[in-house]
Amino acid sequence: MRKQLVLFALVTLVAGLAAPSAKPSRGLIVGIFDEQSTLGNPDWAYRQYDSLGVEALRVNLYWGGPSGVARKRRPANAVNPADPAYDWSEYDAMVKRSKENGVKVVFSILWTPGWATSLPGKKNRAPKRMIDLRNFAFAAAKRYSGSFRPAPDAAPLPAVRYWLAWNEPNNPVFLRPQFAYVGGGRYIAVSPRIYAQMCNAIWSGVHLTGLAGEKVACGVTSPRGNNSGRQPRSSLSPLIFLRGMKRAGARFDAYAHHPYYQHPSESPRKRPPGSRSLTLGNIGDLIRELTRLYGPKRLWITEYGYQTNPPDRSFGVSWAKQARYLAQAFAIARANPRIDMMIWFLVKDESRISGWQSGFYTASGRRKPSWSAFQRMPK
Repeated sequence: MRKQLVLFALVTLVAGLAAPSAKPSRGLIVGIFDEQSTLGNPDWAYRQYDSLGVEALRVNLYWGGPSGVARKRRPANAVNPADPAYDWSEYDAMVKRSKENGVKVVFSILWTPGWATSLPGKKNRAPKRMIDLRNFAFAAAKRYSGSFRPAPDAAPLPAVRYWLAWNEPNNPVFLRPQFAYVGGGRYIAVSPRIYAQMCNAIWSGVHLTGLAGEKVACGVTSPRGNNSGRQPRSSLSPLIFLRGMKRAGARFDAYAHHPYYQHPSESPRKRPPGSRSLTLGNIGDLIRELTRLYGPKRLWITEYGYQTNPPDRSFGVSWAKQARYLAQAFAIARANPRIDMMIWFLVKDESRISGWQSGFYTASGRRKPSWSAFQRMPK
């Protein structure tokens, strides 16, 4: 952004970081991403988090969309978290409950309100003015700075120090456009440039608070892409997207990625076929490229999981295999000195079969062996 951006220097490249002899990661933050439980059924969810030893919760902080903090109208004073156009009530309750339970919060800023886009109703479009996104990020970071009082006689709201800029911006479900037609049957990728501006807006907005310990992760990439503007769902593979972010000047404190498996026959340690996927099996490729482009930036795995069969008969693994793969996946993350955070998705399966079934419970409430596997892990 235009002011108070901190320049960082690239340091000596570090080779061989993914080698088995690397020093294990210390203080890996182990978390859960299950919005439907955290916000929709908190009494049940927080009992689970306490029993499981959950250290962090990822939650989308919606700027726009149906439940967005600023969905109704443009704030008159967007940098003031007390502006009446903002409705933070759901998030205030969540951060307070998380604090009471000793759980860190990781906020993902997501979705553009209609008043901020040139295409009202298209929440997955970038804002017309990046300063609007920066102002929202600043207001959010200020509200959850640890010293903001929502009312004169109220206690300060708990602090949030971990932030994500958007979600899977290399996927058209979350950010459009991915490509632009330039004539002659040719398309060029535009999403890295657009996203770099969004990343910088959120990064600078959070850091304008001047608070120590604030960390903003960008990327938050999905594990694969087709790299073609001609596809019905055109997308970019993570490494190409990361290189485009670098060319566009993206700045961040950590890089976030979602290294999901591609096929149920893949274990967490198995390298995926081809060069368009980045899973746990080839996470070293991402770390090497991140190092080449940005130096020894930290890596956060902010979404990961294995679906189960039953109920998902096409993409799920057995319940026993899910538990075994969970333990293997977290062991991979813990052994890598560059990975600081790993977040599992979900605690409870989504009820619709077209959704995601990677929970420790079925949608009907039956507990899977993965619950105990997660509970037993070092925290």
